[in-house]
Amino acid sequence: MAPSPLLRRALLAAARSPRLRRTITGVPVTRRVVDRFVAGETEPQAIAVTRSVLDSGRSVTIDYLGEDTTDVADANATVSHYLALLSALAPFTEDGTGAGTIEVSLKLSALGQRLARDGEAIALDNAHKICAAADEAGVLVTVDAEDHTTTDSTLSIVRALREDFPSLGTVLQAYLRRTEADCKELSGPGSRIRLCKGAYQEPASVAYQRKPEIDTAYVRCLRILMSGQGYPMVASHDPAMIAAALHLADATGRRADEFELQMLYGIRDAEQLRLAGERRRVRVYLPYGDEWYGYFMRRLAERPANLAFFLRSLVSRT
Repeated sequence: MAPSPLLRRALLAAARSPRLRRTITGVPVTRRVVDRFVAGETEPQAIAVTRSVLDSGRSVTIDYLGEDTTDVADANATVSHYLALLSALAPFTEDGTGAGTIEVSLKLSALGQRLARDGEAIALDNAHKICAAADEAGVLVTVDAEDHTTTDSTLSIVRALREDFPSLGTVLQAYLRRTEADCKELSGPGSRIRLCKGAYQEPASVAYQRKPEIDTAYVRCLRILMSGQGYPMVASHDPAMIAAALHLADATGRRADEFELQMLYGIRDAEQLRLAGERRRVRVYLPYGDEWYGYFMRRLAERPANLAFFLRSLVSRT
């Protein structure tokens, strides 16, 4: 069951509130609760969790948390962090056994996309550096989606990057009214599309608002991707969406290695392991870093169980 629209809007608004950020991050027990969803704040912590996930038979996509950068120095620091992370990940893939199992996810706004001057060009250059390093390390890259105001810019940068890095993936959000058309355009040979429902507060003019509408849109988009020539990445914890994905894969004749399921770190872990045990390709979205607040609040907005877990933990530990 999804949270009420009013509660969801309130939590998503809180994700961008500096005042609430200071309040929530200042509560001593919050960090311990966040550990359920975030794989630590440092690179060594993320590497340790990565090893554990890979040992369980699942793949990973690692996200160094951060977004909405408005300072060139901060964007450069993010690039440096990703380059160091990729260097640390290289040993996982050097013998070839890790090919395809390790990926990093990038938010272009963390690379300078929102800079007032030449933001798109700076983000493209920064992403290109990371993609080149990932290619050398044998690591995949997927560009994350953010709010709808960035979609045109993000897809433009992705198209430019794919000229040099054809395996580059990108994320499309099914709740946006435009996404069916984007799926049709981007489902060609070699494409890697992660389809999620969407996690930002968007106006009704650009995004479906009610869960039944979003679910229906998700299945429509999924049908396009499964019928296309690319590699669909089904990002959902919803059992109905997972069942729809498996049905459509069978109906379109896709083998088990021609698509994958993706879930977030710390959510439905037992189900992830069950699916991996059935030889399904399962990839875990593994976020880390000290800029965890916005990510954490969006997770609370998505599922009442997450919010209930957080509130129970606060009550029991204070």
